[in-house]
Amino acid sequence: MRFSDEKLKEVDRIRGFYPEGRQKSAVIPVLHLAQQEFGGWLSAETMDYVATLLQLEPIEVYEVATFYSMYNLKPVGKYMFEVCQTGPCMLNGSDDIIKYLYDKLGIRPGETTNDGMFTLKTVECLGACGYAPMMQLGKNYREHLTKDKVDAVIEECRQHTAAKN
Repeated sequence: MRFSDEKLKEVDRIRGFYPEGRQKSAVIPVLHLAQQEFGGWLSAETMDYVATLLQLEPIEVYEVATFYSMYNLKPVGKYMFEVCQTGPCMLNGSDDIIKYLYDKLGIRPGETTNDGMFTLKTVECLGACGYAPMMQLGKNYREHLTKDKVDAVIEECRQHTAAKN
C-alpha cells in the first residue's frame, strides 16, 4: 500500500502546516486522502500506513478514525445515504425516512446492499436543520425528504450507474 506520488506531495504539504512535533494535527486531512485513495474506506492496513507517514503510533490514528462518522471503517457502496438523525430531522420524520430506506433497499444503518450500490448511514447534525429531514449524498444535500423524493434519488443513482456502463 502506497499513496501515489501526487498524494504523497499533498501529505507533505499538509504536514508543513504544522510545527515540528505536531504532525498529529495532520491526521484528519491525511485520513481523508487515504479514504479517497484506497477505495472509500479505511482498513487497519490503511490506518497503519497513515500512522507511519505521520510518525505516530497506530492507536493515535485509530482513535481519530473511529471517533468521526465521516470515516468508513468497512467497505461502502457506490452511493452512501447519510441520513441526519438529530433533533430537528427526527422531529420532521428522519426516522420514517430511515425505515423507508430499510424497506426499499433491505439495509439497516451501517449496511450495504448486496450489489454494493447503496450504503445507509445515520449521522449527527449536517447543519441544515431548516431543510429537515435531510441527508447527504456525496457532496450534495437532499432536503425536505419524502418517500417520493427518496425514490427519485435511488432512481437517479441507478440511472447514473447505468449510463456509466
